[in-house]
Amino acid sequence: MSSSQAHILIVEDDLASRSLLVSYFENEGYRVSETDQADDLLDRISQEGIDLILLDISLPGKDGLTVTRELRAQSRVGIILVTSKGDEIDRIVGLELGADDYVTKPFNPRELLVRAKNLLWRIQSSPEPEQARNTDRNSAKGYAFEGWFLDPFKRLLISPDGQQERLPEGEFKLLQTLAEHPGQVLSRDQLMDAIHDREWTPNDRSVDVLIGRLRRKLGDNPSNPQLILTAHGAGYMFAGDTRA
Repeated sequence: MSSSQAHILIVEDDLASRSLLVSYFENEGYRVSETDQADDLLDRISQEGIDLILLDISLPGKDGLTVTRELRAQSRVGIILVTSKGDEIDRIVGLELGADDYVTKPFNPRELLVRAKNLLWRIQSSPEPEQARNTDRNSAKGYAFEGWFLDPFKRLLISPDGQQERLPEGEFKLLQTLAEHPGQVLSRDQLMDAIHDREWTPNDRSVDVLIGRLRRKLGDNPSNPQLILTAHGAGYMFAGDTRA
């Protein structure tokens, strides 16, 4: 998706921050809209053809986490959370609720642009549900395990009955890393290095959160998992029969 085609919505109540984001993306050729509140986002997404939302996590009234949950329940729009340095728990919850990525204030404008470009490309590359049901998984390169298929190019997880879901960035990187090392215990540090291209702290629990999300999506009972096993005190192991 080229910058001239993509429509980005900035949701930020701080005027200075919002103006900075708007001017930056407009200078890069994107079509940009802005708002200081989130009450009508679902309507705007459908009516205005929004492709990506940059969402402040600390909005007054309906906060960014509530908005993320509501959007993800009804829309495939790209969501990048804009957070403060002290919002680690909220960032993790945001990923759990379905946000695709996050940036931390004060953010590097070039890093933000790269993240937005990558997410827009993945959204454009991901087929609509009807197209995905007709996907010939045998013609695609990826990871097949226990009837599931992970497409690393379109970031799709396809179920044994043909249902598809575009995974958020963290979930995709985590599942791909596990699938690439079947039968091998990977420590949390190894998994954090694989899924984060940013600095992380030793008490970061996002791996555990994402493991829980993947188990739910794979129908892997957390009290008796069969695909993603917990190696207590060591990390996690992928136990599926994987073919790349």
